[in-house]
Amino acid sequence: MSEQRFSISISLPSLLVTGLLLLLTVLVWQVRGLLLIVMTSVIVAAAIAPIVDQFEQWRFPRWLATLVAYIGLISTLVGVGLLAGPTIVEQVESLIRQVPTFIEVVRRLLEAGAARLGETQSELISELFDPQAISRWALGSSRQLVLRSYGLTRNILGTVFSAVLVLFLSGYMVADNRTLLNGLVRLLPQPWEDRFAAQVRPVGSRMGGYIRGRLLVSIVLGVGITIGLSFLGLKDYAIGLGAIAAVTNLVPFIGPILGSVPALLVALSVGGWAPLWVLILFVVVQNLETYVLDPLLVGSSVGIHPLYQLLAVLSGAQLLGIIGALIIPPWFAGVAVLVENLYLRPKVLAERRQVVLATAAPAVAAAEAD
Repeated sequence: MSEQRFSISISLPSLLVTGLLLLLTVLVWQVRGLLLIVMTSVIVAAAIAPIVDQFEQWRFPRWLATLVAYIGLISTLVGVGLLAGPTIVEQVESLIRQVPTFIEVVRRLLEAGAARLGETQSELISELFDPQAISRWALGSSRQLVLRSYGLTRNILGTVFSAVLVLFLSGYMVADNRTLLNGLVRLLPQPWEDRFAAQVRPVGSRMGGYIRGRLLVSIVLGVGITIGLSFLGLKDYAIGLGAIAAVTNLVPFIGPILGSVPALLVALSVGGWAPLWVLILFVVVQNLETYVLDPLLVGSSVGIHPLYQLLAVLSGAQLLGIIGALIIPPWFAGVAVLVENLYLRPKVLAERRQVVLATAAPAVAAAEAD
């Protein structure tokens, strides 16, 4: 048998590139809080830029259009927070305190159903279904998700400062977007400078359209679920449950299911036909979102498969908590525009050109022979 020898050669340039990448990774990790603020600012700027553009078409100066748009945005947020915020917080806190009671009701229902099948199944339900353990797990998971976002800003003062900084940076980006974008694009060599310059508007439109569409759909569904639950006898928790459903609805696929669980638990504690009617309400609302609201409010602004949206949301939640679940998907949608326009579309055009040339080659050869 012949002996084979393998050798690995490591050059100095490769070592330098590897070292620079490791250093860049460490630096990004150290400034991840600032990076998160910048990423959030870009999304807010992309979402509000069309409003500023509309004001500018009405002969407003760019800086005044930005100021008017942000004053309107902040006034709306403050007004909604003052009107609905205390009620939402009060009802959500009440729901959290009642979680063990709701789970106990579910356990009793399961035991009653298992008792009809036999005594062994009933005892098995009692041993496996521990309301205290389940409630601790649910509350602990939710708390951990919030702390991942909260930990980036350290404390309440840091959170408020970060929010103000996001508004300031995004406002500056909108007011002076042309200068900022031209300065960034000019750093790239030709022909990539022109190629990326042509993609700035499509990327901004996709990112802004995604976040505006998802937020509008979630708000509409939250209001609809709140009204529906009030009519179904869950008035004491309707606003809190509607707010929970609106937030969870930002997550594709599993979001509506997660939003329906608290409402179904409360309905089970009410008894009667309430669980069935609540289930029907969420099924109707989900179909309304799928076939009416998403095509109308989101439309083709996403441009990526729902499964990829789900993976982006889960990745963002795993890395950055609730904030990550909100900001990673629009960034993913923006990157999808670059991949589509700078790689996939040229690739398809090149393949079609090759097919045309291959088809025309015999005809050209025959013509030359004649």
